[in-house]
Amino acid sequence: MVHDTKLKLSVILPAFNEKENLPLLVPEIVSVLSGLSLGFEIIIVDDGSTDGTREAAVDIARRFSNTRYIRLRRNRGLSAALAAGYKISEGDIIVSMDSDLQYDPKDIPRLLEKMDQYDLVCGWRQNRQDPFSKRLSSKIANSIRKAVTGFDINDAGCIFRALRKSCLKDITLFNGFHRFLPALFKINGFKVAEIKVNHLPRRHGKSKYNISNRIAIVSIDTIAVRWMKSRQIDYDIVERLG
Repeated sequence: MVHDTKLKLSVILPAFNEKENLPLLVPEIVSVLSGLSLGFEIIIVDDGSTDGTREAAVDIARRFSNTRYIRLRRNRGLSAALAAGYKISEGDIIVSMDSDLQYDPKDIPRLLEKMDQYDLVCGWRQNRQDPFSKRLSSKIANSIRKAVTGFDINDAGCIFRALRKSCLKDITLFNGFHRFLPALFKINGFKVAEIKVNHLPRRHGKSKYNISNRIAIVSIDTIAVRWMKSRQIDYDIVERLG
């Protein structure tokens, strides 16, 4: 565990009813990050869980001194959980990942490797280990986003990402922003990259998303982001005195 370096990295774990997964995931993350020459913190954001996630997270925070825990009053969704984590994070770089054990903590260093060249590095679940319905809904949503916004990110719904916290001050966060973060970064002139990451079968619990609760919302939000892109201010200063 890193003790003597200035805090550089915050790992945010949104969690909704993940009591069985968190005790397995956090030690894996600690093991991976302890081998890196940077300080880190892990922030568990309990999105109004009802299954004992709180008790599991409190126990984890007691075992690992660099783990923090916050609980939302009630379930507000992934965007709210991420925004809450962003707000209290103290790292220069933020990594976000689901708490369902489907992302591999060993991919975190691979995301961080590109942070000296980019402001946002996105994971791409090329070989997804999800039910057909979930893979289909994501494929449709990604196709809509790419067609309407013109941005070529393959897996915009993947929240396994590394980003520079200083960039967030220029990003408007809204309910559903996590699906459009690569586009929002590009609109604001930040550099975005995408790398392939491992995707593992879910071991415990069940997915909260499907076609019926995703496509309609994504379509509406995509139109809004397209409007933002069309209204983007663009200018070049060719001379300046003083």
